[in-house]
Amino acid sequence: MFNIASLNSQYNSEINDIIQHKTKPPGALGLLENCAAQLASIYSQKQQKLVTKISIIKPSMLVFAGDHGIAQHPISIAPSAVTRQMVLNFMAGGAAVNCFCRTNEIAFKVIDAGIIEPLSIDETRHCDAFIEQRLGAGTADFSTQAAMTESQVEQGLKLGSQIAQQTIDEGCNLLMLGEMGIGNTSAAAAILVALTGQSVDECVGQGTGIDRQQLALKKSLIQTGIDRLHCSSTPLSTQQIIAEFAGFEIVQMVGAICAAAQAGIPVLVDGFIVTSAVLLACKLHPQVRDYLIFAHQSNEKAHLLMLSILSAEPLLHLGLRLGEGTGAALALPLLKSAASFYNDMASFDSAGVTV
Repeated sequence: MFNIASLNSQYNSEINDIIQHKTKPPGALGLLENCAAQLASIYSQKQQKLVTKISIIKPSMLVFAGDHGIAQHPISIAPSAVTRQMVLNFMAGGAAVNCFCRTNEIAFKVIDAGIIEPLSIDETRHCDAFIEQRLGAGTADFSTQAAMTESQVEQGLKLGSQIAQQTIDEGCNLLMLGEMGIGNTSAAAAILVALTGQSVDECVGQGTGIDRQQLALKKSLIQTGIDRLHCSSTPLSTQQIIAEFAGFEIVQMVGAICAAAQAGIPVLVDGFIVTSAVLLACKLHPQVRDYLIFAHQSNEKAHLLMLSILSAEPLLHLGLRLGEGTGAALALPLLKSAASFYNDMASFDSAGVTV
């Protein structure tokens, strides 16, 4: 479905020279230097010439929402109805991610990928930020059956790809993703177990802040879902893992990530749920990894494990565990700062500084 080119090293030497000749000791700007180098390399490859000025244009946040059958069990502090309520909150501009997007001038859209109860025409009539591309009224309970059909996986990848490409066609050259879905930390943890073979204990955390009894139930249900598949001697394909455990919002994020990489556009990655989609996208197309910048390390237990698997060094560690794309929105000023020093900081020669 996707044709993704690896990021080549054609311009790396020249980009490194630009960075190392700035008026600073080598490496003194830490991860900002890595960010500048990666952005310059991505944009140089896309433009097929050395980029000496990094331009971040119309950075955009896509928040995908979907409900999860696993949430019919008491594994969250909130019922599934909250997913829909939060979609309305996003549309009204009242969520944390809305605040951060306004502050940092990030274009915003919220996508109904498959919440239980669709929004009415009256609820959506005056909101240009809302997009409906539903795969169903929430997924099935993966502790007893596959979360979705393989046909829904294919459709979800396509829909996520289309909205990402539409956003890029509107002028965006930096994509951020967020999510909303009661129960989606369970889905992300199950995906991590299925992809890596790590234990449920290592992969499952407290999500929104559940108590010990709820955490024990959450682990038990995820283990039951994993055990359903142990009778098969054939390893699951990545698309089968998506079908078994993912949410409708997660599969669409996988499509969006792959589409951005295919278009040569960097993706600023949020927390635990978005990173589960990243793992799946990288499993489908390893070249995707070249286009990813990791915003933060969340407080969800297994996010550090995910980052380690991806050899990712996140920009921030603020103790976040909200999702919604909040960490990515908060990290954007760091990318802009990386672009600023790359573009405007004097070189030793231009400043007449001798070392």
